[in-house]
Amino acid sequence: MAAPTINLRNGKIIHCDSLPNIIPCIVTGLECWNSSSNCFGLIYNTHNHSDSGVIPSEYCNYTICPLATYDQGYLNYIPSLPGNALYLGIFIFLLLAQIGLSIRWKTWAFLIGMICGLGLEIVGYAGRIMMHNDVFKKNNFLIYLVPLTIGPAFISGSIYICLSRIVVLYDISLSRFAPRTYTITFISCDFFSLVLQAIGGGMASEANTNSELHSGEHIMVAGLSFQVASLFLFMSLTTDFLLAAYRSTLSSFDDVVSTKRFKYFIGALGLATVCIFIRSVFRVAELSGGFHGPLDNQQATYMVLEGVMVITASTALTLFHPGPCFAGRWKAAHFFRKSKGKEAVLEGNGASGTEQEGKVIEPGVAETAQ
Repeated sequence: MAAPTINLRNGKIIHCDSLPNIIPCIVTGLECWNSSSNCFGLIYNTHNHSDSGVIPSEYCNYTICPLATYDQGYLNYIPSLPGNALYLGIFIFLLLAQIGLSIRWKTWAFLIGMICGLGLEIVGYAGRIMMHNDVFKKNNFLIYLVPLTIGPAFISGSIYICLSRIVVLYDISLSRFAPRTYTITFISCDFFSLVLQAIGGGMASEANTNSELHSGEHIMVAGLSFQVASLFLFMSLTTDFLLAAYRSTLSSFDDVVSTKRFKYFIGALGLATVCIFIRSVFRVAELSGGFHGPLDNQQATYMVLEGVMVITASTALTLFHPGPCFAGRWKAAHFFRKSKGKEAVLEGNGASGTEQEGKVIEPGVAETAQ
């Protein structure tokens, strides 16, 4: 005999057999299917002890709560196992490559953001693989949601650090701001964005009412919107500086910035920034519709505008890693320098000047002094 079904009060249909004993069928004058516990009636909600016709998520599975007709899952689709496993493998490979390159070239500040960002992507896609088996468990949902929401912000932090060192490599006098200003300002913006997203995610995960859930969603959207705004400002200031550098003949490390490899790095950095920006705009639009909104339940759209964008950004920053692209001058381009042109203290071969006891020494004099 086919499994009996229950017509819920809201018109949705689920399978009645295999229901946990603590969620009994309530017979309200309707005909019972047979003498067993399976019957034709309403479902008792053990969460609020009311005749609501809703099964609590923790008691659901794909048999008694089909996603096509029932929205008790944290997603209305089953995450693709092959697709998410592929993304997980790619992020693991990129993380290992970043660690190896950063150890080789000693780009520690850049590595911190990449480790955090890629590590969170790995955890997030592991969470999506767990959701493939069960989209009804809150822990699976949180393991997926929180890391993939905040992970790209750490990758953005590594991008911000690169700009400050690019300014030093060209010439500080071409910049509207001191190199450290870029890094401190935008990393502070990222931190504020992360705090908002964390607060919103925490509120949404612990919500007991729709009002609390929507409040959490709105705070997460506010955090992501702030991230979008800061990324847009960053792209504007970066473009402004690079245009000034292109028109200028000044260059503190001409033997570095004139190479094709460095120019490719600038292109890769731009590509990574645009990809993170597109991804962040998508997440704002997605979460603006709520966790069960139209964008939140389009797997193909999510896999492209979230997954592919972050993978592209991370791959660009790995293939054109700042270590080799800076020709070993990463440390020499540290942003804790004087704020303007001739006052800048630059180190390393190919620099226009060398620091010695707080003075700027011209290259020829520096060689004599050494």
